[in-house]
Amino acid sequence: MSLTISELQALFFGLFGGLALFLYGMRKMTEALKATAGSRLKNLLAALTRNRFTGLAAGTVITALIQSSSITSVLVVGFITAGLLSFSQAIGVIIGANVGTTVTAQIIAFNIAEYALLLIALGFLLEVAGRREWLRHYGMVLMGLGFIFFGMELMSEATRPLRDYPPFIDLLRQTRHPLIGILAGALFTTLVQSSSATTGIVIVLSGQGFISLDAGIALIFGANVGTCVTAMLSAIGRPREALKAAVAHVLFNLGGVLLWVWFIPNFAQFISSLSPAHPRVDGCSAAGRRNASADRQRAYFFNIGNALLFIGFTPQLARLVDWLVPARAELDQPVQPKYLDPYFLSDPTVALDQVRLELLHLGQRTLAMVEEGLNAVTRGGRQRLNELRKQDEAIDTLHGEIVTYLGRLSLQNLVEPQPRQIYEYLAVGSYLENIGDVVETNWVTDGFKRLESGVNISTSTLRLLERLHEQVCRSGKITLEALEHNDLEQAREVLRSKATYNELAEQARTHLARRLVVVAPSRLDAFRIEMDLIDHFKRIHTLFRRIARLIEVSVSDSRKTSKSG
Repeated sequence: MSLTISELQALFFGLFGGLALFLYGMRKMTEALKATAGSRLKNLLAALTRNRFTGLAAGTVITALIQSSSITSVLVVGFITAGLLSFSQAIGVIIGANVGTTVTAQIIAFNIAEYALLLIALGFLLEVAGRREWLRHYGMVLMGLGFIFFGMELMSEATRPLRDYPPFIDLLRQTRHPLIGILAGALFTTLVQSSSATTGIVIVLSGQGFISLDAGIALIFGANVGTCVTAMLSAIGRPREALKAAVAHVLFNLGGVLLWVWFIPNFAQFISSLSPAHPRVDGCSAAGRRNASADRQRAYFFNIGNALLFIGFTPQLARLVDWLVPARAELDQPVQPKYLDPYFLSDPTVALDQVRLELLHLGQRTLAMVEEGLNAVTRGGRQRLNELRKQDEAIDTLHGEIVTYLGRLSLQNLVEPQPRQIYEYLAVGSYLENIGDVVETNWVTDGFKRLESGVNISTSTLRLLERLHEQVCRSGKITLEALEHNDLEQAREVLRSKATYNELAEQARTHLARRLVVVAPSRLDAFRIEMDLIDHFKRIHTLFRRIARLIEVSVSDSRKTSKSG
């Protein structure tokens, strides 16, 4: 028997069109689940990573909820970068993510293809007509599921003519050899960038009776190898922690395949005994159609078995990965962002956390500039004043990178309160950059005026200026701590400091007014410089209070939302 051109055309259209719908459904469902879960996933991960076992549970639950181990990996890398998670703890989450992906196999193995179009219709109705955002997201989930099942049905119908096509049957018989099956599964997974797609194809082929259970297991093992290639490719050029997470993923999957490949027949018999129908399937026998329940157990038991074996060795695995991925040598490079990486843009929740860390980096540089500034302006020479200018150039560079990154982030699929957070972070960055400008433009100018006019600031005046300076620096320090911890009370403490600052500033102005009557060379020049410094202190203190006010509003709104939710 041979296939006609029209049959071949229908086969390719059905197979690749069905695969495209399957992948589209997976992506749509993942995006909707991620948007629905929002920052709750981050909170769940933070709460469940006290040790390797709770980390395993967290990775499993989060990946099962969002149907994407890559998003879980982004969350993990973000936590490591922020110092909230050690790499040894993170390995437990990565192992759990592999277990969580098997939920996909459990879902797609259910034979509800006849309801696929109904799911698509209901999902479309909810997405278009839903008045609430969460209702529209649930509609997207239903549509995604519908496309998954409809795509699998198209692939299943397209492959029916191959049941009596000898060349195809002979080709599939080659997959009985474990190595060939693993290579085929790895190659296909690498090409389509989805182990779920490979699982779907295996279920279709097994349901049609084309492949044996042993061959299906080899293909699933190959899918696990293929995800390693995908993980390594996606880690190229990423932060070191992302590369380490990818290497841990590879070691876990490859180690598991190498361990279990020798026991495929025993593994197949064990899985077969758990299915509703027990027959071992060979070639194109009719019994193959009853093998779908066994198909959805393959990846499940493989990843569960691996997790139980490897979870006890996470410290050793972490040390091995650290050895394989050494830290890069620190080079004398121009200032650059520490936390902003395109890797995190796929998950706005994590990306916003990275922006907050970068704002803290910017804030620490700005505060250091303010702390050094008074001494340089009142006592320093030209070299120290020029160093202050260079520090402001670094602040301008970091601020520009933050604005650019937030611009790219704004193009992602955002849900409330993420757009508002972007606005708040833009404002915080601008205020910090303005503080640097005050020091660079105003303080440095005053410092050069002092040098040119030969002014010496008196000890009593300097003491008052230092008290003002200490108050400004203290407010700046508390503001950055409030930003780091989203601390409402610290933000309010900065806002309350206005009265204390105004009292100190008034004392300084009164003192300068009294000294103006002192007959001394360049007294008028000194008065102007000293009054300028007081005005500039006020400007900096006001900018820190504006940041504190943003934090107060943001935290208060967040608490109101969580209570109403």
